[in-house]
Amino acid sequence: MTLTIATWNINSVRLREGLVARLLREEAPDVLCLQECKSPVEAIPMQAFRELGYDHIVARGQKGYNGVAILSRLPLMDAGGEDFAQLGHARHVAARLENGLVIHNLYVPAGGDVPDRAENEKFGQKLDFLTELRDHFRWQQPDRAILVGDLNIAPREDDVWNHKSLMKIVSHTPIEVEHLEAARDAGAWVDVTRQDIPEGPLFSWWSYRAAEWDMADKGRRLDHIWATPDIAGAAHGSRILRAARGWNQPSDHAPVFASFDL
Repeated sequence: MTLTIATWNINSVRLREGLVARLLREEAPDVLCLQECKSPVEAIPMQAFRELGYDHIVARGQKGYNGVAILSRLPLMDAGGEDFAQLGHARHVAARLENGLVIHNLYVPAGGDVPDRAENEKFGQKLDFLTELRDHFRWQQPDRAILVGDLNIAPREDDVWNHKSLMKIVSHTPIEVEHLEAARDAGAWVDVTRQDIPEGPLFSWWSYRAAEWDMADKGRRLDHIWATPDIAGAAHGSRILRAARGWNQPSDHAPVFASFDL
């Protein structure tokens, strides 16, 4: 069985219901993980998605902020959700497929504008979130699992448009990269996207502030798909649907895809 999974920070699932439906109709992933849904679970417009064959959802939501959801054509069971750093935010949800595969969907805090926890509480919350994520997977070693989401960090030099210019900009600072890599190492997670596309610039986010985002191409790879070593070798077909950033009233993120032969 080939399972195709996509992850997308949608920046309001109700505002962009039509874009989600378009993605499901045109790309037809088996599972779509959304972040920044900005909606209570009961207000997610599931009817439109069910009409396209996505009858199953596991989600955590809150009004106007955050929110994570897993939509699926395959039956899902809710596998819990953690409140990392005790922020009281809807930033993690997990689901289990009938074949035992666990999918973690994460929305890591952006961290504000100043990369100093003494001056910026939000940056400290981001680092604490990643530390608790690390500890969670250190003590509950994952297997047969996929982790996806807007992790709000571009770890590699070629994950940003200009490494030197962004080293002091939140999302690419050394301390954030260190914390993200510690969390990845704790679960022995494999960065599937870079396993499939090992070299070259690769972006999934372009700022709304750049009117000519496509031409300027000042992007960052903030959205990720990881897998545990026992299934990482079954991954293939990784890609970023850059064209979606240019759809009408788009999210500033583009969907990221990977397939697994399981």
